[in-house]
Amino acid sequence: MEKTVFSTPETLLLVMFMTVSVGLWLQKFKVFKSLGPALTVIILGIVLSNLKIVPVNHDVYGILSGYCIPLSICICLLSLDLKEMKKLTKEPIIALISAILSVCIMAFIFGLVFAGKIDEGWKVAGMFVGTYTGGSANLTAIAVGLDAARETIAAANAADYVIGIPTLVFMFAAPAILKNSKKFQKFWPYHHTDDELLGEGDHTELMASKEWSIQDIAWMLSLAFAVFAVASWLSGVIFGEGFRSAGRVILITTFSIILAQFPRVKRLRGNFDLGLYIALLFLTTIGFAVNLKDFFGSTLYITIFCFCVVVGCTILHLVITRIFKVRYEYVLLSIVAAISDGPTAALVASSAQWKSLINIGLLMGVIAGACGNYAGITVAYLIKGTLGM
Repeated sequence: MEKTVFSTPETLLLVMFMTVSVGLWLQKFKVFKSLGPALTVIILGIVLSNLKIVPVNHDVYGILSGYCIPLSICICLLSLDLKEMKKLTKEPIIALISAILSVCIMAFIFGLVFAGKIDEGWKVAGMFVGTYTGGSANLTAIAVGLDAARETIAAANAADYVIGIPTLVFMFAAPAILKNSKKFQKFWPYHHTDDELLGEGDHTELMASKEWSIQDIAWMLSLAFAVFAVASWLSGVIFGEGFRSAGRVILITTFSIILAQFPRVKRLRGNFDLGLYIALLFLTTIGFAVNLKDFFGSTLYITIFCFCVVVGCTILHLVITRIFKVRYEYVLLSIVAAISDGPTAALVASSAQWKSLINIGLLMGVIAGACGNYAGITVAYLIKGTLGM
């Protein structure tokens, strides 16, 4: 084993938890907030391993990561109230379906082109479907479900942020740009009036301090471990060796959505925060596994692949929604909800003063995230089957 400053299980656990704490604290600074907590902890992990502070590989990484992602998937999905879907009218539903379908089609097409040029290329295609139908959490969940190598996960995350962050920056600027563009208004005359966007009543303040108790944490963890245990057992009974991990992710997603419909579960608070925290613990180990010399040589094709998927699915999405005359506010929010998540879509609506659409953006993201695990695994295996890999 390589010689590093920390190498025992207890000291490595200390470093991992401290890395997550520092990564979350750094979100108060603009540059790290633009990176997001996921890429921040990955970068911190890369620095620590390449400075020989922690080893690239260790048994404790595998043990911890084997639990983190299944638990994170379940806890995050405990907020999906299917009754809330009644709030979605025809237009946001069309926009959301179009966004998810566009990503799947383009990831499949470009996956056929790039899968042979990239290590585990068919898995990368599924991971990109996940991240562009529900954010980085889905990328990681699908990567684990497909048994992707740590180096592949790190490279895919890097490509996602290289392409995704400029895209999101533009999405925050887009409301003002589109509103003031006469050419765009002429080309896309479908939009809300100012009165419709302001809406009525109070709207929950985003990014505010949240109130939740130790009981909420205890119940969420108990439910997550129960779902994990049942899904693991069933996947071993139902699925063959080659599909067992992917099947387990699908079962965890399904059981979590079912549980989320119970009134007592709906009252649990803090699921996004706790789910993110657990996922970040796993992502620290992804950073630890990156050898910079090998890493930069392997990311070029993945980044080009990611760029093609993002540009292709955006164009297709715009064509579909323009044909169906969807108001551009819904189109923009559906893109953000898919590329990032519900809270980010709600932030876009909030910063644009689209007060009546804040909850719609949030709901779009939750639904897209739930669909992402199914879609990503399906596309990955379609590419694998088509290419005979």
